[in-house]
Amino acid sequence: MDVTIDIPENAVEQFRKAFGPDLSEAAREALLINGYRTGRISMGFVASVLGLPTRYEAQKWLADRKVPLNYDLEELEADRETLRKHFNVNI
Repeated sequence: MDVTIDIPENAVEQFRKAFGPDLSEAAREALLINGYRTGRISMGFVASVLGLPTRYEAQKWLADRKVPLNYDLEELEADRETLRKHFNVNI
């Protein structure tokens, strides 16, 4: 699917200076970053769109762009319970 974004002609050069010559790729990356950052899309979806084989590679891709993990206290507690239950680790 193609998406068109209208940018005023006088702004194109500034966008290219800020984001590089491939504005289509910059827009796609911005959608992925914003979507993940706001919790609208998952790490797995980011990996899928980027063609990455694992969500861990998507995590690295996001980290390289200074995007923090969406990881809340509830997820931490669930991970701690899993460690206690399956690995006898108490943290």
